[in-house]
Amino acid sequence: MTVNRPRIEGYAVISREGMIATADGRFPDEIRIPADHQFYQAAVDRASAVANGRHSAEGGAKAKFRHRLVLTRRVDRLVPDPGNPRVLLWNPAATPFEEAWGRLAIENGTLAVVGGTDVFELFLTIGYDTFYLTRTAASVPRGRPVFPGVGERATVEQVMARHGLALRRTRLLDPATNTVVEEWVPRAAE
Repeated sequence: MTVNRPRIEGYAVISREGMIATADGRFPDEIRIPADHQFYQAAVDRASAVANGRHSAEGGAKAKFRHRLVLTRRVDRLVPDPGNPRVLLWNPAATPFEEAWGRLAIENGTLAVVGGTDVFELFLTIGYDTFYLTRTAASVPRGRPVFPGVGERATVEQVMARHGLALRRTRLLDPATNTVVEEWVPRAAE
């Protein structure tokens, strides 16, 4: 059986420095924006499955009912999570994405990629169909960046452009906090 590639969508909320977390990995209150949370939860509710690292998750009451790929280096093959039959523990260094997606047994569908840094980077290589980047005006200096190198040697825009993504549109999510969501797509899809 041939499994079709899913639509791959990324979702991240960042500080003005491009950070998704504090240096110790905590999701900062400064970038918790209710309008973004509502946008994000609606997106993961529509998705067929979610991909996240061991320390990232989308949360919410429905999280345990979602199909999921949890990226981890702690396994050497694709294995079911002992705590949830809808979850597969996936080491991308040992198993190709197509095999991991196929094991979820979802025909077509949408995969919502929700972080962290290394997960967002991996899917830059696999290929996003759309990356929804929520930008806040909040400051989180010296945190964990959305992509490796952001804040040190590159901007978010430079990383996205290097991987063939271009900004399609921007819309205001919350005027009170000046929070916007940007829609990044492959250049050919502009």
